[in-house]
Amino acid sequence: MASSSSSSSSHYFTFKHTFIFHILPLIFLTIPTQPAIGCYTSILGFGDSLTDTGNYLHYSISNSLTLPNYAYLPYGETYFQRPTGRCCDGRPIIDYIAQNLGLGLAPPYLGNGENNSSVNFEEGVNFAVVGASTMNAAFYREMGIENQYENFSLGVQLGWFKEMLPSLCANASSDCNKLLESSLVLMGTIGGNDYDHTLTAGISLEEVESFVPVVVNTIASTINELIELGVVTLMVPGIIPLGCTAANLAYYTNSTAEDYDPKTGCLTWLNKLSEYHNELLQIELNRIRQLHPHTTISYADYYNAAMPLYLSPAKFGFTEGALTACCGGGGPYNYNSSVSCGSPTVTSCDDPSLYVNWDGLHYTEAAAKWISEGLLFGPYTIPPLNTSCVSVAVTAESSNYD
Repeated sequence: MASSSSSSSSHYFTFKHTFIFHILPLIFLTIPTQPAIGCYTSILGFGDSLTDTGNYLHYSISNSLTLPNYAYLPYGETYFQRPTGRCCDGRPIIDYIAQNLGLGLAPPYLGNGENNSSVNFEEGVNFAVVGASTMNAAFYREMGIENQYENFSLGVQLGWFKEMLPSLCANASSDCNKLLESSLVLMGTIGGNDYDHTLTAGISLEEVESFVPVVVNTIASTINELIELGVVTLMVPGIIPLGCTAANLAYYTNSTAEDYDPKTGCLTWLNKLSEYHNELLQIELNRIRQLHPHTTISYADYYNAAMPLYLSPAKFGFTEGALTACCGGGGPYNYNSSVSCGSPTVTSCDDPSLYVNWDGLHYTEAAAKWISEGLLFGPYTIPPLNTSCVSVAVTAESSNYD
């Protein structure tokens, strides 16, 4: 698979030249609004396992399925002292964003049974699900790929939101539009599974690159629908450096030396795929801003917020490095897809805060904290969220991003 990266690089760099002329207007057109203190009353989350706060776990329980590996310790050990369905030892990025904005942790939509009657959705709700893709099952079936998470695509999550909206508005203590206007939507991260699943299924890199615009357009269409429903503030993440995850590094062990970035040890061709997606996404967000000038749409640059951790892990306290998983089944990156973290035979590292990677696919709580601070206090959210909405002060360590 890695060998195909060279033949596709020309597509990427041709795009890079075109991108410069499209993205420059972003600087002039993305002027941040000035929300008041306490401007967000709730957070609504969409996306995949980097954002899920328990939806797939509750889905498994409700449908009497075998519980996923993240239903067991050491998942959740650092903050919750128990597994919560989060693919982390503690809090993922959405939790840090919520807490920094003075909000509670957004409960999973599927976490409270039929009609979710016991959840106070006015305080937030999370629709993200482990394994979720942007594209629906029909898209992958056309390529001969069966997706075990086909019931949780971005379109399905949007459908859940629409189903919930009447009850949310009926129970709102104020006007429904005002409720939506005071909510922050975290649209992702979403898209990484569309690429990881197809590449590992044997689809060529060239073909995967060809449908990146379709994935991005689907995200944009979802954003447009949310705006039509009354949402006015969205934080839209790009995807992370896919070439830096322990899972991908372990999977593409047939890669040659030229496939790796000498500065980070990450797979260059796979990171270029992430960059291509993120650049197309920014162009599309700029178009949506022009169509909906009353909205605030911030691009959350997860990729570049995470990259300093790979370039200089020790600078951020990750003395065990950035590429090896804290909890895993062995091998050069401590990742084995046959023996997952949470399995009885797998032991976790003593101190997850010394690692960037938690289980091969996801960040440790410590890494999520750094990325969140880079988004909220650093240069990685464009336009930035107004700091009057942030309830905690910048820590001294945040200067490491400078």
